[in-house]
Amino acid sequence: MGESKTVQLAHRMEIKSFIGTSLVDWDGKVSSVIFLPGCNLRCPFCYNVKLVLNPKVMPTLQFEEIQNYLKKYEGWIDGVVITGGEPTIQEDLPLLCEKIKNVGLAVKLDTNGTNPNMIRELLDRALVDYVAMDVKAPFAEDIYSKASGVNTTFLLKTMEDTVGMLLRSSVEYEFRTTLVPTLHETYHIERICEKIKGCRKYVLQNFKVDFETIDPNYQNLKPFSNAEVENLFKTAKNLIPNTVLRG
Repeated sequence: MGESKTVQLAHRMEIKSFIGTSLVDWDGKVSSVIFLPGCNLRCPFCYNVKLVLNPKVMPTLQFEEIQNYLKKYEGWIDGVVITGGEPTIQEDLPLLCEKIKNVGLAVKLDTNGTNPNMIRELLDRALVDYVAMDVKAPFAEDIYSKASGVNTTFLLKTMEDTVGMLLRSSVEYEFRTTLVPTLHETYHIERICEKIKGCRKYVLQNFKVDFETIDPNYQNLKPFSNAEVENLFKTAKNLIPNTVLRG
């Protein structure tokens, strides 16, 4: 009875996309990537537009298909990255993690940190091995609302709770910021670093151009130059030695 319920719940989650092999979504690991639909944020620079705004137009994948792939490449795939959208808005996320664990693979979760209760459950049940939390901006209502595309009045506290939880946790984790012109300057990075000081890993990555974005005005936005990114990286690394530049 319990097993059939798990299968049904996993199906209801509606996996919308799957990458069989990735070398860039989990540092040092060969991973597969599962994309879940929907998000509670509307970051203007986000390029997963259909996944966030209109996931119903995307076909739904059955977990059994993914499970067969993972078993087929056993020994080659190290783990599975669950991303979105925002995976933690899916109430059946623990069951999906459990199924992946049952295949014998590690699980990495990508999250915006707005659902600390879900993340706490995953940690308490040892259902995730790595958590990557996006920090869009300093934790100030006006700045974070601009970077996330929604009113963050009632979300900032939850995101700060997740930061604190990860800082205290024994799980592997990283905080990461996508550097976006119009949203980030040196003092923004300094303020973020103050909030996550002492973290094991902070990742900076430059905004990608020529992708469809939730706010069309960002689609052709010129990214930071290499020199500008290097300066922001140096700022962060002075405050958090474990800062890395990705991409």
